[in-house]
Amino acid sequence: MIAALAALLLASGQPAAVPEPEPIVVGESYTLEALGADRAVNVILPPDYADQPDTSWPIVVQLDGGADQDLFLGNGLEKWNRLWGRSQPAILVGIQTVDRQRELLPPTSVAGEREEYPTAGQSEAFRTWLADTVLPLLRARYRNDGTIILLGESAAGHFVLETWLERPDLFSGYAAFSPSLQWDGQSLALTASAPVAGRPPLYLSLADEGGETEQGMFALLGKLGQAYCFSDRRADLHHSNSLHALMPEALQYLLPTDADWLEEYGLGLRCDRGGPALSAQ
Repeated sequence: MIAALAALLLASGQPAAVPEPEPIVVGESYTLEALGADRAVNVILPPDYADQPDTSWPIVVQLDGGADQDLFLGNGLEKWNRLWGRSQPAILVGIQTVDRQRELLPPTSVAGEREEYPTAGQSEAFRTWLADTVLPLLRARYRNDGTIILLGESAAGHFVLETWLERPDLFSGYAAFSPSLQWDGQSLALTASAPVAGRPPLYLSLADEGGETEQGMFALLGKLGQAYCFSDRRADLHHSNSLHALMPEALQYLLPTDADWLEEYGLGLRCDRGGPALSAQ
């Protein structure tokens, strides 16, 4: 009947009525200043956040999380995990980076790196901004259950590991995808004291980087004496697609659920694990 009516209207030259579109609201954003530059702190709440006023949620802080960076990729992967019960639903917070090497990497003694990235070296200042400005804002304005995860890829992965080593108290769990461990002659890995223990759980991955990046990873792995999950994907992933492929696994490890069907659907953890196993909250 409806199809016939629409055909009649078209035949008579009268267009069928089309409802006005409604906006799709994904999240909310703050513009904050850090290291002399404005940047967005983007917050995407769980779809049922407003309907569950007595529920608190873990927070996932994603570096390089601008709207034109990895924010919507991260949102899609987190929501896909939720669909499968693969990780606990979370509040996703994307931190926009403006000058990545400046904000995410420490100083380097390697002349070639200093020449290629002359602004690099202020990761400690950026970490202080996260600790003193961003984390208090998130805890004050959103219902957080006490768990806050930090994740990043490449230079952001180096920042994640540096934070895990130097300020482990800032976050409840850490995920570093293909971290740039070649930086400053692998100094982050080589100067870490063994055994590294007593820190929050850590997810690590390595794609086909090779060279000093790979050397630094295995130097660090040899010093770990606590809970970690290392996904060795040198044979099937590249630096360019490691975040896309492995963020779901990292969330599964750091925010586990009690789902008992994941292995059946090929969603088990593909990583070497050390230390005690993590359990669902």
